[in-house]
Amino acid sequence: MNTLPLEDSEAYGPILARAAILVIDDEPGMRHFLSRILEPRVRRLAQAASAEEASAHLDTGHFDLIILDNIMPQKTGLDWIADQRRLGLYADTILITAYADLETAIAALRAGVSDFVLKPFRANQILNAVARTLDRSNLQRDNRLLRHALSGEGTQHKMIGTSPVMAKVRDTLAKLAPLQTPALFTGASGTGKEVAARALHALSDRADRPFVAVNCATLAPDQFVAQLFGVQSDGAARTPGLLELAEGGTLFLDEVAQLPDNVQAALLRVLEDGRIRPLGCEREIPLDLRFFFATNQKLDARVAQGEFRADLYHRMNVVLVPMPPLADRADDLVELAAHFMQMFAQDLSLPPLPLDEETLLKLRRHDWPGNVRELRNTIERSVIMGAFPPEFAGAGDVVGDRAIETLDLVTQRHIVHVLDQCGGNRAEAARRLGVSRKTIDRKCADWGM
Repeated sequence: MNTLPLEDSEAYGPILARAAILVIDDEPGMRHFLSRILEPRVRRLAQAASAEEASAHLDTGHFDLIILDNIMPQKTGLDWIADQRRLGLYADTILITAYADLETAIAALRAGVSDFVLKPFRANQILNAVARTLDRSNLQRDNRLLRHALSGEGTQHKMIGTSPVMAKVRDTLAKLAPLQTPALFTGASGTGKEVAARALHALSDRADRPFVAVNCATLAPDQFVAQLFGVQSDGAARTPGLLELAEGGTLFLDEVAQLPDNVQAALLRVLEDGRIRPLGCEREIPLDLRFFFATNQKLDARVAQGEFRADLYHRMNVVLVPMPPLADRADDLVELAAHFMQMFAQDLSLPPLPLDEETLLKLRRHDWPGNVRELRNTIERSVIMGAFPPEFAGAGDVVGDRAIETLDLVTQRHIVHVLDQCGGNRAEAARRLGVSRKTIDRKCADWGM
């Protein structure tokens, strides 16, 4: 049972390097063997010689995976893991046992064990089991986070601009990047608070961990606590909340002024203690998270009026990152417009519009009350329509005929363009346009195609 040299197991590196693992076995020799295999390869490894010692570890730290011996004094490993599931444990578990009978296998499945390894085993067997289990767990978490991201508006584009006000923002983010300090992003709607928060996360040592964005204004009040903190239902059923899914990474709470009073109190405890208690759980779960917050309201005024907790506000407002309105970033408008033009032309498979001097001058003179979001929407709409609206059109643009085109004609031109790109394949054109095949057929019939 020799351990593998590090260079012989490079394939395990990316998967294991971020993991925290708890080894539970009453035999010192087995704990030592597993420690020699895993400790050089994982982020953190803890050992326990008994169920009681293991429970104490769970109260003080988060673990991605538990490696558990089944035959131990006082209580079997399966009995212990079943008890922990009822208390709220959700970490994946690998059972190591010398007795792989059908009864043990069924009990392991009922207890939520992810895998089991038969004794005696070699180093590569346990490494394969660990990597396989972590990979499956990471995939499940990524799927949940992807569904959450797709359910909201979310934004992925990078922070753009070299104006003095944006240089100041970048300087602040660079100073915050290596720290674990919370940050509060302020500014009007559309100024790019989430974009800046994502940029800060990418600069930090948590860049390879999840960034979970939550718009507090969109969560249903009666589901707020469950979605953030998770739910432990009857039996071993467990629905992790967004806080747990962000473990090791960053949680971004947008529109924090919309937080209900009960959630404000619960969130304050998380910030102070680094622990959460999911609904229906008896145990508090330790979490390693960095928090970013954002608001377009004056929270200090809300605090003065008794509409927001003062203690929570002061915990959030450690470092303030004010995002400037687009009106103060005239020097960035050309770069932003060019970026959005290229992005939407590519995404929509439509030709980009020319950004001539007159168009850019008119864009710069506009007040942009909706800030960067309004500019983004204006460019997207113009690409779809095939021309800038009259207030932004340049002298060289053919505005006359385009301005009086009917919506049906614009729709026809766009559908025909996509059909040409698809070689006349109506099913593929429908997929790209996000409509049904019947819609394409009906339109083509109406147009005599």
